Amino acid sequence: MKKLKEAARSSGLLFLFVFLAWPALVTAMDNGECFDCHSDETLTRENNEHGHINNLLFVDEGRFNRSVHHISGLFCVDCHTDIEALDYDNEVPHARQLAPVQCGNCHSESEAAFAESAHMQIRSKGISMTCYACHDYHYVSYLAGASVAEREDNFCAKCHNPHRSHDWLPKKEEHFAFVECTVCHAPEVPRHIHLKFFDLMTNKYYQGDEILEILGISYEQFMPLLDTDKNGILSRQEFEALELMLRQKNVHAIFHVELVAEMDPAAHQVTAEGAERNCEKCHTPESPYFNAVTIALPNKDGSVDHHRVERAVLESYSLRHFYIYAGTRVKLLDLIGIVLLGGAACGVLGHLTIRVLTIRLRRNKDK
Repeated sequence: MKKLKEAARSSGLLFLFVFLAWPALVTAMDNGECFDCHSDETLTRENNEHGHINNLLFVDEGRFNRSVHHISGLFCVDCHTDIEALDYDNEVPHARQLAPVQCGNCHSESEAAFAESAHMQIRSKGISMTCYACHDYHYVSYLAGASVAEREDNFCAKCHNPHRSHDWLPKKEEHFAFVECTVCHAPEVPRHIHLKFFDLMTNKYYQGDEILEILGISYEQFMPLLDTDKNGILSRQEFEALELMLRQKNVHAIFHVELVAEMDPAAHQVTAEGAERNCEKCHTPESPYFNAVTIALPNKDGSVDHHRVERAVLESYSLRHFYIYAGTRVKLLDLIGIVLLGGAACGVLGHLTIRVLTIRLRRNKDK
Protein backbone atom coordinates (compact mmCIF):
# COMPACT_ATOMS: atom_id res chain seq x y z
CA MET A 1 0.00 0.00 0.00
CA LYS A 2 2.88 2.35 0.88
CA LYS A 3 4.54 1.69 -2.47
CA LEU A 4 1.24 2.31 -4.20
CA LYS A 5 0.87 5.69 -2.45
CA GLU A 6 4.44 6.63 -3.37
CA ALA A 7 3.80 5.69 -7.01
CA ALA A 8 0.60 7.73 -7.03
CA ARG A 9 2.42 10.70 -5.46
CA SER A 10 5.22 10.44 -8.07
CA SER A 11 2.71 10.20 -10.89
CA GLY A 12 0.86 13.21 -9.52
CA LEU A 13 4.05 15.26 -9.35
CA LEU A 14 4.96 14.22 -12.88
CA PHE A 15 1.49 15.14 -14.11
CA LEU A 16 1.70 18.51 -12.32
CA PHE A 17 5.12 19.21 -13.89
CA VAL A 18 3.92 18.34 -17.38
CA PHE A 19 0.72 20.34 -16.86
CA LEU A 20 2.65 23.44 -15.78
CA ALA A 21 5.51 23.08 -18.24
CA TRP A 22 3.50 22.02 -21.28
CA PRO A 23 2.26 25.51 -22.27
CA ALA A 24 5.81 26.84 -22.21
CA LEU A 25 7.08 23.88 -24.23
CA VAL A 26 4.33 24.24 -26.80
CA THR A 27 4.43 28.00 -27.19
CA ALA A 28 8.19 27.91 -27.55
CA MET A 29 7.68 25.97 -30.76
CA ASP A 30 4.63 27.91 -31.90
CA ASN A 31 4.89 30.03 -35.07
CA GLY A 32 4.07 33.12 -33.04
CA GLU A 33 7.40 32.82 -31.27
CA CYS A 34 9.17 32.79 -34.62
CA PHE A 35 7.29 35.81 -35.91
CA ASP A 36 8.24 37.82 -32.84
CA CYS A 37 11.56 38.26 -34.64
CA HIS A 38 11.03 37.20 -38.23
CA SER A 39 8.17 39.61 -38.96
CA ASP A 40 10.68 42.46 -38.68
CA GLU A 41 11.42 43.75 -42.21
CA THR A 42 14.78 45.15 -41.05
CA LEU A 43 15.98 41.73 -39.93
CA THR A 44 18.99 40.98 -42.14
CA ARG A 45 22.23 39.10 -42.10
CA GLU A 46 25.48 39.16 -43.96
CA ASN A 47 26.16 36.21 -46.19
CA ASN A 48 29.73 35.34 -45.26
CA GLU A 49 30.31 33.30 -48.40
CA HIS A 50 29.56 36.13 -50.80
CA GLY A 51 29.83 39.14 -48.50
CA HIS A 52 26.45 40.65 -49.29
CA ILE A 53 23.48 41.51 -47.12
CA ASN A 54 20.16 39.73 -47.60
CA ASN A 55 16.84 39.91 -45.83
CA LEU A 56 15.75 36.30 -46.17
CA LEU A 57 15.26 36.29 -42.42
CA PHE A 58 12.12 38.40 -42.85
CA VAL A 59 8.92 36.43 -43.40
CA ASP A 60 5.68 38.14 -44.36
CA GLU A 61 3.24 36.57 -41.90
CA GLY A 62 0.19 37.39 -44.00
CA ARG A 63 1.61 35.70 -47.09
CA PHE A 64 2.85 32.77 -45.03
CA ASN A 65 -0.61 32.27 -43.55
CA ARG A 66 -1.99 31.90 -47.09
CA SER A 67 0.64 29.31 -48.01
CA VAL A 68 0.03 25.61 -48.51
CA HIS A 69 2.19 24.67 -45.54
CA HIS A 70 0.38 26.92 -43.08
CA ILE A 71 -3.05 25.89 -44.35
CA SER A 72 -1.95 22.26 -43.95
CA GLY A 73 -1.20 22.92 -40.27
CA LEU A 74 2.60 22.84 -40.38
CA PHE A 75 4.75 24.77 -37.92
CA CYS A 76 8.05 26.45 -38.71
CA VAL A 77 9.92 23.77 -36.76
CA ASP A 78 8.32 21.03 -38.84
CA CYS A 79 10.64 22.16 -41.65
CA HIS A 80 13.45 23.69 -39.58
CA THR A 81 13.85 20.48 -37.64
CA ASP A 82 17.19 21.40 -36.07
CA ILE A 83 15.43 23.94 -33.84
CA GLU A 84 14.45 21.89 -30.82
CA ALA A 85 14.15 24.71 -28.28
CA LEU A 86 14.52 28.48 -28.01
CA ASP A 87 17.05 29.93 -25.60
CA TYR A 88 16.23 33.57 -24.93
CA ASP A 89 19.40 34.06 -22.90
CA ASN A 90 21.20 34.38 -26.24
CA GLU A 91 20.82 37.26 -28.70
CA VAL A 92 19.68 34.74 -31.30
CA PRO A 93 17.62 32.09 -29.49
CA HIS A 94 18.66 29.27 -31.82
CA ALA A 95 21.67 28.34 -33.95
CA ARG A 96 22.69 31.20 -36.23
CA GLN A 97 23.22 28.86 -39.17
CA LEU A 98 20.39 26.39 -39.65
CA ALA A 99 20.62 23.23 -41.70
CA PRO A 100 19.00 23.35 -45.17
CA VAL A 101 15.36 22.30 -45.14
CA GLN A 102 14.90 18.78 -46.47
CA CYS A 103 11.72 18.99 -48.55
CA GLY A 104 12.10 15.32 -49.47
CA ASN A 105 11.18 14.33 -45.91
CA CYS A 106 7.57 14.99 -46.91
CA HIS A 107 7.80 15.11 -50.71
CA SER A 108 9.80 11.96 -51.41
CA GLU A 109 8.13 11.21 -54.77
CA SER A 110 8.74 14.74 -56.03
CA GLU A 111 12.34 14.54 -54.83
CA ALA A 112 12.85 11.29 -56.77
CA ALA A 113 11.38 12.83 -59.93
CA PHE A 114 13.52 15.94 -59.52
CA ALA A 115 16.62 13.76 -59.21
CA GLU A 116 16.01 12.60 -62.81
CA SER A 117 15.39 16.08 -64.17
CA ALA A 118 17.40 18.54 -66.26
CA HIS A 119 17.43 20.85 -63.25
CA MET A 120 19.37 18.31 -61.24
CA GLN A 121 21.79 17.73 -64.12
CA ILE A 122 22.83 21.39 -64.27
CA ARG A 123 24.30 21.06 -60.78
CA SER A 124 27.30 19.51 -62.52
CA LYS A 125 27.85 22.95 -64.08
CA GLY A 126 28.03 24.58 -60.68
CA ILE A 127 24.44 25.90 -60.74
CA SER A 128 22.67 25.16 -57.48
CA MET A 129 19.02 24.24 -58.04
CA THR A 130 16.90 23.73 -54.95
CA CYS A 131 13.20 23.29 -54.38
CA TYR A 132 12.80 26.86 -53.17
CA ALA A 133 14.52 28.25 -56.26
CA CYS A 134 11.16 27.65 -57.94
CA HIS A 135 8.74 27.33 -55.04
CA ASP A 136 9.97 30.28 -52.97
CA TYR A 137 10.95 29.92 -49.35
CA HIS A 138 7.88 30.43 -47.22
CA TYR A 139 5.05 31.23 -49.61
CA VAL A 140 4.32 28.00 -51.48
CA SER A 141 0.79 28.34 -52.85
CA TYR A 142 -1.83 26.09 -54.39
CA LEU A 143 -1.39 25.96 -58.15
CA ALA A 144 -4.16 23.61 -59.24
CA GLY A 145 -6.35 26.52 -60.32
CA ALA A 146 -3.55 28.74 -61.63
CA SER A 147 -3.52 29.77 -65.28
CA VAL A 148 -0.76 28.98 -67.76
CA ALA A 149 0.49 32.57 -67.48
CA GLU A 150 0.61 32.40 -63.68
CA ARG A 151 2.44 29.08 -63.70
CA GLU A 152 4.99 30.20 -66.25
CA ASP A 153 5.57 33.60 -64.63
CA ASN A 154 6.13 32.01 -61.22
CA PHE A 155 8.36 29.21 -62.45
CA CYS A 156 9.80 28.70 -65.91
CA ALA A 157 9.94 32.34 -66.98
CA LYS A 158 12.13 33.20 -63.98
CA CYS A 159 15.05 31.65 -65.82
CA HIS A 160 13.89 30.80 -69.34
CA ASN A 161 12.71 32.88 -72.29
CA PRO A 162 10.92 30.36 -74.56
CA HIS A 163 10.82 32.85 -77.45
CA ARG A 164 14.59 32.46 -77.88
CA SER A 165 14.16 28.81 -78.81
CA HIS A 166 11.40 26.46 -80.00
CA ASP A 167 11.91 27.60 -83.58
CA TRP A 168 10.66 24.22 -84.79
CA LEU A 169 7.27 24.86 -83.16
CA PRO A 170 4.54 26.29 -85.44
CA LYS A 171 2.50 29.17 -83.98
CA LYS A 172 4.73 29.60 -80.95
CA GLU A 173 2.67 32.42 -79.45
CA GLU A 174 -0.49 30.31 -79.34
CA HIS A 175 1.33 27.38 -77.77
CA PHE A 176 2.99 29.54 -75.10
CA ALA A 177 -0.34 31.23 -74.28
CA PHE A 178 -2.47 28.10 -73.89
CA VAL A 179 -0.09 25.19 -73.16
CA GLU A 180 1.94 24.96 -69.96
CA CYS A 181 5.65 24.30 -70.45
CA THR A 182 5.52 21.17 -68.27
CA VAL A 183 2.98 19.54 -70.60
CA CYS A 184 5.76 18.93 -73.12
CA HIS A 185 8.83 19.08 -70.89
CA ALA A 186 7.63 16.50 -68.37
CA PRO A 187 6.31 13.75 -70.67
CA GLU A 188 5.20 11.47 -67.82
CA VAL A 189 2.99 14.00 -66.07
CA PRO A 190 -0.81 13.61 -66.29
CA ARG A 191 -2.51 16.49 -68.08
CA HIS A 192 -5.95 18.01 -68.26
CA ILE A 193 -7.87 20.75 -70.01
CA HIS A 194 -8.61 23.65 -67.70
CA LEU A 195 -11.63 25.80 -68.57
CA LYS A 196 -11.50 29.47 -67.59
CA PHE A 197 -14.51 31.78 -67.42
CA PHE A 198 -14.21 34.86 -69.61
CA ASP A 199 -16.86 37.60 -69.69
CA LEU A 200 -17.31 39.21 -73.09
CA MET A 201 -19.03 42.27 -71.61
CA THR A 202 -16.45 43.19 -68.97
CA ASN A 203 -13.52 41.68 -70.88
CA LYS A 204 -12.16 39.92 -67.81
CA TYR A 205 -11.49 36.45 -66.46
CA TYR A 206 -13.45 35.20 -63.47
CA GLN A 207 -11.92 32.92 -60.87
CA GLY A 208 -13.89 29.97 -59.56
CA ASP A 209 -14.75 31.65 -56.26
CA GLU A 210 -16.06 34.70 -58.15
CA ILE A 211 -18.35 32.45 -60.20
CA LEU A 212 -19.71 30.87 -57.02
CA GLU A 213 -20.39 34.34 -55.61
CA ILE A 214 -22.14 35.43 -58.82
CA LEU A 215 -24.33 32.34 -58.77
CA GLY A 216 -25.01 32.85 -55.06
CA ILE A 217 -24.06 29.30 -54.11
CA SER A 218 -21.41 27.58 -52.02
CA TYR A 219 -18.74 25.19 -53.22
CA GLU A 220 -20.78 22.24 -51.92
CA GLN A 221 -23.84 23.34 -53.93
CA PHE A 222 -22.10 23.66 -57.31
CA MET A 223 -22.25 20.07 -58.56
CA PRO A 224 -25.64 19.19 -57.01
CA LEU A 225 -27.10 22.26 -58.76
CA LEU A 226 -25.67 21.48 -62.21
CA ASP A 227 -25.06 17.73 -62.30
CA THR A 228 -28.70 16.76 -62.78
CA ASP A 229 -27.98 13.15 -63.77
CA LYS A 230 -25.68 12.74 -60.72
CA ASN A 231 -22.87 11.00 -62.60
CA GLY A 232 -20.16 13.36 -61.34
CA ILE A 233 -19.48 14.82 -64.80
CA LEU A 234 -21.03 17.91 -66.34
CA SER A 235 -22.52 16.96 -69.69
CA ARG A 236 -22.71 19.37 -72.59
CA GLN A 237 -26.35 20.10 -71.76
CA GLU A 238 -25.52 20.71 -68.08
CA PHE A 239 -22.62 22.91 -69.13
CA GLU A 240 -24.96 24.97 -71.32
CA ALA A 241 -27.31 25.29 -68.33
CA LEU A 242 -24.39 26.87 -66.42
CA GLU A 243 -23.93 29.36 -69.26
CA LEU A 244 -27.62 30.25 -69.09
CA MET A 245 -27.46 30.79 -65.32
CA LEU A 246 -24.52 33.14 -65.80
CA ARG A 247 -26.31 35.09 -68.55
CA GLN A 248 -29.24 35.53 -66.20
CA LYS A 249 -26.73 37.09 -63.78
CA ASN A 250 -25.55 39.41 -66.57
CA VAL A 251 -22.32 37.46 -67.13
CA HIS A 252 -21.95 36.70 -70.83
CA ALA A 253 -19.35 33.99 -70.52
CA ILE A 254 -17.35 32.05 -73.01
CA PHE A 255 -14.69 29.64 -71.91
CA HIS A 256 -10.99 29.83 -72.61
CA VAL A 257 -9.14 26.57 -72.73
CA GLU A 258 -5.68 25.80 -71.37
CA LEU A 259 -3.73 22.57 -71.42
CA VAL A 260 -1.97 22.20 -68.06
CA ALA A 261 -0.14 19.60 -66.01
CA GLU A 262 -1.63 17.90 -62.98
CA MET A 263 -0.16 18.69 -59.57
CA ASP A 264 1.72 15.41 -59.68
CA PRO A 265 5.28 14.50 -58.58
CA ALA A 266 6.11 13.67 -62.23
CA ALA A 267 5.88 17.40 -63.00
CA HIS A 268 9.32 17.75 -61.38
CA GLN A 269 10.96 15.42 -63.90
CA VAL A 270 11.58 18.20 -66.39
CA THR A 271 13.61 17.29 -69.46
CA ALA A 272 15.06 19.19 -72.39
CA GLU A 273 16.22 16.50 -74.81
CA GLY A 274 13.28 14.21 -74.02
CA ALA A 275 10.60 16.86 -74.39
CA GLU A 276 7.48 15.94 -76.35
CA ARG A 277 7.71 16.94 -80.01
CA ASN A 278 5.08 14.65 -81.45
CA CYS A 279 2.43 17.01 -82.82
CA GLU A 280 -0.02 14.15 -83.22
CA LYS A 281 -0.34 13.84 -79.46
CA CYS A 282 -2.58 16.91 -79.65
CA HIS A 283 -3.52 17.18 -83.29
CA THR A 284 -5.49 13.96 -83.68
CA PRO A 285 -9.22 13.33 -83.18
CA GLU A 286 -8.53 10.86 -80.36
CA SER A 287 -5.88 12.89 -78.55
CA PRO A 288 -5.49 11.59 -74.98
CA TYR A 289 -4.68 15.14 -73.86
CA PHE A 290 -8.35 16.10 -74.11
CA ASN A 291 -9.82 13.18 -72.20
CA ALA A 292 -9.85 15.12 -68.92
CA VAL A 293 -11.67 18.46 -69.12
CA THR A 294 -12.24 20.33 -65.87
CA ILE A 295 -13.48 23.47 -64.16
CA ALA A 296 -11.40 24.50 -61.14
CA LEU A 297 -13.20 25.64 -57.99
CA PRO A 298 -11.62 26.59 -54.63
CA ASN A 299 -12.24 24.86 -51.32
CA LYS A 300 -12.62 26.79 -48.09
CA ASP A 301 -9.05 25.92 -47.06
CA GLY A 302 -7.62 27.54 -50.19
CA SER A 303 -6.99 24.32 -52.08
CA VAL A 304 -8.57 23.76 -55.49
CA ASP A 305 -10.62 20.87 -56.82
CA HIS A 306 -11.32 20.11 -60.45
CA HIS A 307 -14.83 19.14 -61.53
CA ARG A 308 -14.99 16.96 -64.62
CA VAL A 309 -16.71 18.20 -67.76
CA GLU A 310 -17.71 16.06 -70.74
CA ARG A 311 -15.21 16.19 -73.60
CA ALA A 312 -18.02 17.08 -76.02
CA VAL A 313 -17.94 20.60 -74.52
CA LEU A 314 -14.72 21.14 -76.49
CA GLU A 315 -16.76 20.69 -79.64
CA SER A 316 -19.30 23.34 -78.69
CA TYR A 317 -19.60 26.95 -79.75
CA SER A 318 -19.01 28.03 -76.14
CA LEU A 319 -15.27 27.81 -76.73
CA ARG A 320 -15.03 30.20 -79.63
CA HIS A 321 -11.28 30.67 -79.65
CA PHE A 322 -10.43 27.00 -79.25
CA TYR A 323 -9.87 24.78 -82.23
CA ILE A 324 -6.98 22.41 -82.70
CA TYR A 325 -6.61 21.15 -86.23
CA ALA A 326 -7.62 17.48 -86.33
CA GLY A 327 -7.82 17.49 -82.53
CA THR A 328 -11.14 19.14 -81.79
CA ARG A 329 -14.05 19.92 -84.08
CA VAL A 330 -17.01 22.20 -83.48
CA LYS A 331 -19.89 20.01 -84.66
CA LEU A 332 -22.21 22.98 -85.08
CA LEU A 333 -19.82 24.42 -87.66
CA ASP A 334 -19.59 21.00 -89.31
CA LEU A 335 -23.38 20.94 -89.56
CA ILE A 336 -23.49 24.43 -91.03
CA GLY A 337 -20.83 23.43 -93.56
CA ILE A 338 -22.76 20.31 -94.53
CA VAL A 339 -25.94 22.37 -95.00
CA LEU A 340 -24.09 24.90 -97.15
CA LEU A 341 -22.46 22.18 -99.29
CA GLY A 342 -25.74 20.30 -99.55
CA GLY A 343 -27.56 23.47 -100.57
CA ALA A 344 -24.94 24.27 -103.21
CA ALA A 345 -25.05 20.70 -104.56
CA CYS A 346 -28.87 20.78 -104.69
CA GLY A 347 -28.74 24.12 -106.49
CA VAL A 348 -26.36 22.83 -109.15
CA LEU A 349 -28.31 19.58 -109.53
CA GLY A 350 -31.62 21.46 -109.76
CA HIS A 351 -30.19 23.83 -112.35
CA LEU A 352 -28.96 20.91 -114.51
CA THR A 353 -32.27 19.12 -114.16
CA ILE A 354 -34.20 22.17 -115.32
CA ARG A 355 -31.82 22.64 -118.23
CA VAL A 356 -32.31 19.03 -119.33
CA LEU A 357 -36.08 19.17 -119.00
CA THR A 358 -36.37 22.40 -120.98
CA ILE A 359 -34.11 21.44 -123.92
CA ARG A 360 -37.04 21.06 -126.38
CA LEU A 361 -38.68 24.27 -125.22
CA ARG A 362 -35.48 26.21 -125.73
CA ARG A 363 -34.91 24.62 -129.21
CA ASN A 364 -38.43 25.51 -130.33
CA LYS A 365 -37.94 29.04 -129.09
CA ASP A 366 -34.73 29.37 -131.11
CA LYS A 367 -36.60 28.37 -134.33
